[in-house]
Amino acid sequence: MAKNPHILPQIDTTDGMQFGLYSLGDHVPNPNTGERLSAKERLDQIVQLATAAEQAGLDIFHVGESHQEYFVSQAHMVILSAIAQATKNIRIGSATTIVSTSDPVRTFEDAATIDLLSNGRMEIVAGRASRLGLFELLGYNKADYGELFEERFNLLLAINENETINWSGKYRAPLHEAHVIPRPDSAKQGLPIWRAVGGRADSAIKAGDAGVPMYITTLGGKLENFTYAVSEYRKHAQAAGYDTDELPLTTAGFLYLDTHQQRAEETFFPYVDQAMKRANGVGFSRLQYSQIKDTDSTLNIGEPQLVIDKLLAQYEAFGMQRYVAQIDFGGQSTKQIMQTLELLATKVIPTVKKYTKKK
Repeated sequence: MAKNPHILPQIDTTDGMQFGLYSLGDHVPNPNTGERLSAKERLDQIVQLATAAEQAGLDIFHVGESHQEYFVSQAHMVILSAIAQATKNIRIGSATTIVSTSDPVRTFEDAATIDLLSNGRMEIVAGRASRLGLFELLGYNKADYGELFEERFNLLLAINENETINWSGKYRAPLHEAHVIPRPDSAKQGLPIWRAVGGRADSAIKAGDAGVPMYITTLGGKLENFTYAVSEYRKHAQAAGYDTDELPLTTAGFLYLDTHQQRAEETFFPYVDQAMKRANGVGFSRLQYSQIKDTDSTLNIGEPQLVIDKLLAQYEAFGMQRYVAQIDFGGQSTKQIMQTLELLATKVIPTVKKYTKKK
């Protein structure tokens, strides 16, 4: 096998699969009361959740960016910088940074600075954007969606691995002996950079061909909807000469917990339905929701034992090293969010780690 040329995250699964949380910073009214936090209150809530995740022993906290109404995460690197200062040990990262509409030099500068401020805890998850309004807002052509991402993602990788770089491309001015600083924590060669995949096999294949770690979002539907992309990722990585045992996989998706299954089902739907309507203009699929009790559903909603069974089924199907949950969506109160976190940390994670730890 070829030595992987990219900087890979060091994920220790000796004690079992790693767990984390991610927030996209959606900023919507509570569907039951109509009340909405102020932008400052929502930002404070995200930082509070990150500190609570650290106290609960989770491994990582991610913040993604979105440039549209009903979100507060436009400057997600600034939010991550605040989290870096509010925490001490939990790893932090972007999920996702929309590389297509972000200059790779600035993205690296921001992320490397946060890495230094956090004493080496920063990762980047680079994505293509599922909501395209930011292309017009930031002055890009949606017709260049795919090409923009591939060129800029590859440039970001090159900057990460070379302090001085020469480069030319189609969508950015050339770089001649460019010295891109600051560099990350001196104990590391560079930042771990993941490729975000929304379930499509074509993007998973490109991640495998390049030998980069993959971060796949599983927001709903059955396991079989995602197993093909995961298997193609590993198949193409192996064909390209990479050791697939060294390439980590993260899965990410919605999670909501309650001690009573029926109450969880009834309570959860208005929040996720509103979150999807506000973000994409289309509510959550009733068909996917009807499968909520099936262990082969990737929608991790319900009482702790059901979610444990779901996560173990997903681990069996995907073999991921890390699972990252979105628990703060749809206008939920801080009390609800913290209830899910407590049940996740005390009921779900210990059991899942027990069954996924290295023998």
